[in-house]
Amino acid sequence: MTAGADESPERSGDMPIRGHVRSKRYRRVSHGLFLKIVTNLDAEDEFRRDLAAWSEVLPESAVFTHLTAARLLGWELPKLPEQVPVFAAVDRNDPRPRREGLICSRLTRKRSDFVAGGYPVDAPEEILLRAARDLGVLDLVIMIDSARRQNHLDDRRMQVLLRSGRPGVKVLASAYGLSHSRRESAGESLLACFHAAMEIESEPQVSLVDADGLFIGRVDFLIIGTDWVHEYDGGVHRDKSQHRSDLRRERGWSGTSYKRKGFTLDDLLNHPIVVMHEIDRDLRRSHRNLRLDRWRTLVRESLYDVAGRDRLLNRWRRAMGVVQWS
Repeated sequence: MTAGADESPERSGDMPIRGHVRSKRYRRVSHGLFLKIVTNLDAEDEFRRDLAAWSEVLPESAVFTHLTAARLLGWELPKLPEQVPVFAAVDRNDPRPRREGLICSRLTRKRSDFVAGGYPVDAPEEILLRAARDLGVLDLVIMIDSARRQNHLDDRRMQVLLRSGRPGVKVLASAYGLSHSRRESAGESLLACFHAAMEIESEPQVSLVDADGLFIGRVDFLIIGTDWVHEYDGGVHRDKSQHRSDLRRERGWSGTSYKRKGFTLDDLLNHPIVVMHEIDRDLRRSHRNLRLDRWRTLVRESLYDVAGRDRLLNRWRRAMGVVQWS
């Protein structure tokens, strides 16, 4: 991320065309907006080409924001629907384009000088606030953790924003309070939120040593006050070489008091009561359904829930003023 950089976006293929094109060599971005089809481009190249096209219909004051800016900044994102609109904000004196595939809001503050990927973007804290008006706490924690890892957030500016009373502040404050800069993946962010819902104190990215002080490994989470290690086992752990590495690491713990448990996304989303009971037994404490209800509420209000995704898509359709979004 840079501020005030004089950088031009890379554009693959021809410039966007405004109007109506019937040629099969062009694809439709939105009504009256087309791009020439270019093969062998990855998703990120196509994403930036789309933004070049949208820039043709946006006023000069426009900045990209919300999920669009988060993607440009390289933040990790939650599980998104297949179709996500482009988000922009424009000066209050400029017209707001209303098109299928675009959600355009008003800039309530001075336009930022931030640039990402060659495109103007809103200030990081503002990007998160706009996202907080749509997304759930779980979704936001993933984005905030990633932004903090990259040192994109200023805590002073964030605290001022959280005291502003603007729409979305309550959700953003909850997510910011759950965030941590040392988590290294979206899965770790979800597991940390599960810990919080279960009233478990954990420390991320802890280096373990044996009785002789020798380093034996770095773990996702150490449950504070115990020798229990919790880790998020994503798809990479099913890779053969990674699995062998994991087994070697665990053998290195033999003779120590540390005990490891791995959790998958399926465990957290579809079997939380089983996981809760396992952890409660490990910690020798009684079960409390309130903890489970707290977690289920977080999931239900996020993009990790089918109904949550449907609600959000309907909200976006209304914002674009379209009945059918194809």
